[in-house]
Amino acid sequence: MAVKPLIVAGLASSQLGCHNLRTRHHHAFGLIWENQLKRTHNWVFLGGVSVGRAMRLVENENPRKPAKILVHVVDHDQTGGDVSHGLHKDLLSLPRPLSISDIMASSDDGAKVRISYKGIPGSYSEDAALKAYPKCETVPCNDFEDAFKAVEIWWADKVIIPIENTSGGSIHRNYDLLLRHRLHIVGEVQLATNLSLLALPGVRAEHLKRVLSHSQALELSDNFLTKLGVARENVDDTAGAAQHVASNGLYDAGAIASVRAAEIYGLDVLAERIQDDSEIISRYLVLARDPIIPKANKLFKTSIVFTLDEGPGMLFKALAVFALRDINLSKIESRPQRNRPLRVVDDFNTGTAKYFDYLFYIDFEASMTEPRSQTALAHLQEFATFLRVLGCYPIDTTI
Repeated sequence: MAVKPLIVAGLASSQLGCHNLRTRHHHAFGLIWENQLKRTHNWVFLGGVSVGRAMRLVENENPRKPAKILVHVVDHDQTGGDVSHGLHKDLLSLPRPLSISDIMASSDDGAKVRISYKGIPGSYSEDAALKAYPKCETVPCNDFEDAFKAVEIWWADKVIIPIENTSGGSIHRNYDLLLRHRLHIVGEVQLATNLSLLALPGVRAEHLKRVLSHSQALELSDNFLTKLGVARENVDDTAGAAQHVASNGLYDAGAIASVRAAEIYGLDVLAERIQDDSEIISRYLVLARDPIIPKANKLFKTSIVFTLDEGPGMLFKALAVFALRDINLSKIESRPQRNRPLRVVDDFNTGTAKYFDYLFYIDFEASMTEPRSQTALAHLQEFATFLRVLGCYPIDTTI
């Protein structure tokens, strides 16, 4: 029986030399994760000599086919000199391989990173980025697609996207982007949303005739706006509403946005926490070009996506592989496949039947380095038609 390709952090299992996961559960997944981490930090080992390697991953649009890898090798030493013709040089002149301690230290050194996000300065996504990386440099983008591409073309180091909130639920568009782009989830951020009414200095709430904001912010503040008796106008994002009121000098208009947006655009905060629900928590994902190495001193979460054949009990079997190993599932999301939304199945009564063909996204509370996680994923691979690990990252327990 042919073994289906497992996509782990962007690599197909067959490309890593693991062809039979059923008989090598622990060993295969250990090799996959170890090999990917070596690729992550751009080092390969040739006869004891380390050379830098830059790789570009190209994903087939069909998730049922294995990913292709295009490799472009760029050899260099620490001084930038070419070593492609000089492997005979003194080994001490070449860069030494990175160790686990080096990688961990570099991730905690507080160096400024560039983080892309959808929106303009003062948006809630930028607030989430600054919560996770207080010293970061933020890169505003027109839409989520551009924010992802900013990382792929090395204009930014990471991208932050909202994925769900306690009031509106999941943001399905961003689930589709997780599969479309070859980035890895490296963190999550939980942020308490404080919807505030802003206006130009000197303007009072009773003077307002209209309020501008994102459609969801207006909806979440329905009771407050109804009592205020103002018209509502939709704009692309909350910070954009604050900027529009300030730049156009609109004395009859207010904006619903963050307190930080008021500081940036010189507006007064007329009221805070105007949302109907007293507490709204939004969850954001941080993605990067490379995965991270799980640490033992933190709780980690793993996100995966997979597809299943149509049949009774298939989803139950998929979820059972985690329950059997005492792995808690914190999130389950299903999305119709965009490239193959319908599946045609023979039906002797009517000739054919059509079913939605789903992608299943799951977050489970365990690290990829744990044997139980490796065994569970190997078990799932036995009947999943497609499986990909989206990332393994620390759980954010702060709000």
